[in-house]
Amino acid sequence: MSATSGSSFTPAPEDVVWDLPGDGPHRLSLLVLPHAGGNAHAYSAWREHLPADVRLLIGQYPGRGARFSEDLPGSVDDLALPVVDALPADAGPLVVLGHSMGSLVAFEVTRALQAAGRTPYGLVASACRAPVLPNQAPVHPERLDDDELVAAIKERGGTDDGILDDPELREIVLPSIRADFAIDDAYRCTAPDVRLDCPVAVLGGDADPIVPVGMLGGWALVAGHEVTPEVLPGDHFYFQQDLPGFFARLNPVLEAFRAPTRAATA
Repeated sequence: MSATSGSSFTPAPEDVVWDLPGDGPHRLSLLVLPHAGGNAHAYSAWREHLPADVRLLIGQYPGRGARFSEDLPGSVDDLALPVVDALPADAGPLVVLGHSMGSLVAFEVTRALQAAGRTPYGLVASACRAPVLPNQAPVHPERLDDDELVAAIKERGGTDDGILDDPELREIVLPSIRADFAIDDAYRCTAPDVRLDCPVAVLGGDADPIVPVGMLGGWALVAGHEVTPEVLPGDHFYFQQDLPGFFARLNPVLEAFRAPTRAATA
């Protein structure tokens, strides 16, 4: 079972961007872009850790969930542009956050919004190299059979081993994981002098073997200002090991981004 090839299926906006509002009106929307092989469901638990006036939006990539029948993604644009198109019109002030490969997607979403005159209030990059740098830890999924790919995924973490060990579930999830890792391997922004107009915050784990702490400051290359990473205990999926601790660091970042001195976005 795999996503179809040549599909003309057009997803509904709510299938591309999950909308998990808090209680009452929102003063800020947080758009989360998942890691390679990830899906929106993996981040839905974040709702309970956010302030009630922060609306949680989560991107869902092609080839999974309600978008399973779509073509598998072949480039970062296939991941980012449908999210931009599906953002709710009433999202209001927006912060974009990505984890691992999702940070590269978040960067491209931010660039697209900036080009459209809808610059987000901020970008949060988690456990990811700067987008203008090559991937220093490629997976090369095209060289791996299914068992080897599963072993590589388990080494990185972030995916339930029960899914990877179940033959039927593995057959469902591996095609999209392969596609995502191929995109992550190849992606590098080569636009000359690319800069973001919004503040950039960077988070990472102190024991991350994929993106060591020393690489996180590279986001200054696109931020246009010095970046001081927030480093938390843990590996590549550090936030999974202490979700309350992660939000104790993230929520003040969101609060700083939505300070009343910032002008409202259109």
